[in-house]
Amino acid sequence: MSRYFILIFLLIGSNLVQAQVDPQKIATTQKFDEVLTYINRMYVDPVNDKELTDAAIVAMLEKLDPHSTFISKDEVDEANSSINGSFVGIGIRFQILKDTLMVVATIPGGPSEKLGIIPGDKIIKIENQTIAGIGLKNNQVREKLMGDLGTKVKIEIKRKSSKKPIDFVITRDHIPINSVDAYYMVRPDIGYLKLNSFSRSTTEEIIKALTDLKSMGMKHLIFDLQGNGGGLLDASQKVADEFLSGDKLIVYSEGRAQPRSNLIAGKKGLWEKGSLILLTDEYSASASEILSGAIQDWDRGMIVGRRTFGKGLVQRPIDLTDGSQIRLTIARYFTPSGRFIQKPYDDMEGYKKDLTERYLNGEYSHVDSIKLPDSLKHETMITKRTVYGGGGIMPDIFVPIDTSEVTDYFSDLIQGGHVTSYSLEFVDKNRVKLLLDYPTFENYNDRFEIDQKFMEDFFAYVQKEDKELKYNEEQYQISEKLIKIRMKAVLAQNIWGYNEFYQVYNETNEILQRSIKAIEDKEYEKVELDQIK
Repeated sequence: MSRYFILIFLLIGSNLVQAQVDPQKIATTQKFDEVLTYINRMYVDPVNDKELTDAAIVAMLEKLDPHSTFISKDEVDEANSSINGSFVGIGIRFQILKDTLMVVATIPGGPSEKLGIIPGDKIIKIENQTIAGIGLKNNQVREKLMGDLGTKVKIEIKRKSSKKPIDFVITRDHIPINSVDAYYMVRPDIGYLKLNSFSRSTTEEIIKALTDLKSMGMKHLIFDLQGNGGGLLDASQKVADEFLSGDKLIVYSEGRAQPRSNLIAGKKGLWEKGSLILLTDEYSASASEILSGAIQDWDRGMIVGRRTFGKGLVQRPIDLTDGSQIRLTIARYFTPSGRFIQKPYDDMEGYKKDLTERYLNGEYSHVDSIKLPDSLKHETMITKRTVYGGGGIMPDIFVPIDTSEVTDYFSDLIQGGHVTSYSLEFVDKNRVKLLLDYPTFENYNDRFEIDQKFMEDFFAYVQKEDKELKYNEEQYQISEKLIKIRMKAVLAQNIWGYNEFYQVYNETNEILQRSIKAIEDKEYEKVELDQIK
């Protein structure tokens, strides 16, 4: 179809829509204008038309479903960053420590790294304005350092090795937001890959990760979708295509104004054969459920973990004339076997509290607490195993949540930011020595231990920073292992990065550990799956 014909069609279609406008809808629009006019003329105080209109749009969308949303003009760029897989900035990972903006890491290839900014540098001025000691917040830092592509920002840095502050003029550039948090070999033949979202850069990142893992000798893949709230439908299709052979259906969608649309596998994937386990939990949603549903329906791999969130609605972003945006639900999506996994939302308040209700009902601890009617039963495409729709993807192996070592004291240390801030301060003071003692992460992971002296210093730090948080010996004894692993993982993150953080922290990831056991104990091989025939 030529572009000329498409243009004529769109113009004709537009005219047809205008010619068939419902008089009732005109009356509704007039009513809204009337109300706004009366408010402007007669309300007791001055009003802001824009704020009132935005509030009306929000309320209107909330009447539709839980996932149709309004995004203000000021929030559009930030909201799109994770989907686009990048933002415009100077390319640093930072943390505010004691009212000082500290560079934790520079983004490889980013403008800050190219200029020689290093971890541990403290930014004390931005555009000649002092920012140290003024109670700066994270969102204020982003406002000052982010901006339009190609624009410049001047910063002044305090560095330990330099007696005088150092000035840098940084040209803002596209900074990637990685959707792959980590990938490494958890065993000599078992690869692990953690994906945090589905963005425009996801497919490229996945291909690189799979290629590297295969070169390391991977025979089994554990693909971690825990906490992955979704993203682009197109990205989930492309990731699924790396695992599914031939022209298999991955997902289909349809809505009142949108005819059925099938997304299928269409290329030779990097991991169409070989063991595959997907890890899910109650926060795995949307695109994560599309991928999980396709893999499960085609008997391509196992799902290990807990029931997923249950979001089966497709949103389309629509730009409004003032630069704001709505994301409007236009269709429902279905897995290859025909499962609609959206949980009910006729009770909006109940919908918002669903995860809490699951916890209170015991679902996170006992799989028998999940009651699903026979009407939700479906069969997988190859082996005709029973799977369920209507409220998420049910795992093949259920893993209960383990809270036996979680105490209030542990939660207070984590949520209060004390583990993070102390780790950053410790690394800042000891970075050179740490890298001399542990020149590689492997050295660190094998040999570094959180000893009693370290913990005593940490508790003294906490007591100084938070007078209300008292040391609790009894609860510390219960949570000691969790606290030390978390501390060691955060230290590794501050020295190297997220990949190393997960290599330490995943020792406490019970869903991952259960999936490793399923492979090593031959449980996986006993399940009749497509790729082992």
